[in-house]
Amino acid sequence: MHSWPTVEVPALSAVTQPLPQLRLHDSASDTVTPVSPPGPEEPASMYVCGITPYDATHIGHAATYVTFDLVNRYWRASGRTVTYVQNVTDVDDPLLERAERDGVDWRDLAREQTDLFRSDMTHLRVIPPERYVGVVEEMDAVSAGVARLLESGAAYRVPDDEYPDVYFDISTTGRFGYESRYDRGTMLTYSAERGGDPDRPGKRDPLDPLLWRCARPGEPSWESPLGAGRAGWHIECAVIAGKLLGERIDLQGGGSDLIFPHHECSAAHAEALTGAARFAGHYTHTGMLAYQGTKMSKSLGNLVFVSRLIASGVDPAAIRIALLSFHYRTDREWTDVMPAAATERLHRWREAARTTGQGTAGPTVDALVAALADDLDTPTAFRVLDDWAASPGDDSDAVVTAVDALLGIPLR
Repeated sequence: MHSWPTVEVPALSAVTQPLPQLRLHDSASDTVTPVSPPGPEEPASMYVCGITPYDATHIGHAATYVTFDLVNRYWRASGRTVTYVQNVTDVDDPLLERAERDGVDWRDLAREQTDLFRSDMTHLRVIPPERYVGVVEEMDAVSAGVARLLESGAAYRVPDDEYPDVYFDISTTGRFGYESRYDRGTMLTYSAERGGDPDRPGKRDPLDPLLWRCARPGEPSWESPLGAGRAGWHIECAVIAGKLLGERIDLQGGGSDLIFPHHECSAAHAEALTGAARFAGHYTHTGMLAYQGTKMSKSLGNLVFVSRLIASGVDPAAIRIALLSFHYRTDREWTDVMPAAATERLHRWREAARTTGQGTAGPTVDALVAALADDLDTPTAFRVLDDWAASPGDDSDAVVTAVDALLGIPLR
């Protein structure tokens, strides 16, 4: 599966000193700590869970991908080589249900919505992943991973004569729950709400997640050593990340609704496959967006779409500003006045950018960098830029370069 076009990013090396090390919140420890590979010459690795392409791209999606675009940009500006992988869950129950509801082929729906997502990411100037991978492309690799888990005893089949699906035994690693830090009651609730099946008969533990779903009539399936079927949700990310990034990655990212069960389970799968003590150095999550008083979700239909905002004339740079006006970890409300407010802010910054100045960094760039290094503190970064716009100094050229490189917002 191809990604979207690359984004031209200006180099910061000519306008600022080496950047401080990026610090990010880690959900597993609930602390903000440096996130970086062990050696300065080693590539940084990032895996961000992608869309299930049946209703893309709403503003909640965009908030997540713009956030991790800042991580990508900061690492690159620091001189790091970044290996970024993102998946597409291009076969899953919600996609199949939407295709049946609309009377279309599920493959056509997936292609259409994935193309829309690519277009939205291009407009928002999100740096594309080096590898953009559909689970359909990796079904052989996923089934092989499940087979290895069965052989090692980390997985088992439920005693069901008709559909002996394969499940993961969460006791395998001895540390299930470390990433989310949720109690069992919370896990059971979220499992039932977020695609799990805690009441399935024959499971060793209600929290055991599905690895391989045996073929059902009318559903897509793939032949494999496990028998015909398709992958469970969490194992696809574990296998794709392991195949393309290695046993341990620097950062796994996504929305906070993925903390459990998705990231907890995918980490457990990856660790069971490799024996690694911890799948990701950091598990970093973005807050949820609400609209009209309720968390934005596909099931509720209270969505604001990036493509429709752009079609209505909103500058994509203003959409980035609106999304980054709050700290990425906060749950917040999207309101209909936000695009206009962000557009006005963008105009003020662009007016200030008309002032030309020396190419070397001054206090504005230093303060901008410091804010972003501190857990992507974009509200503080924006206040720095507001102050600069109110009285632009002789470092405007450097500010324009830094805002483009680090925030993805072109001011000229």
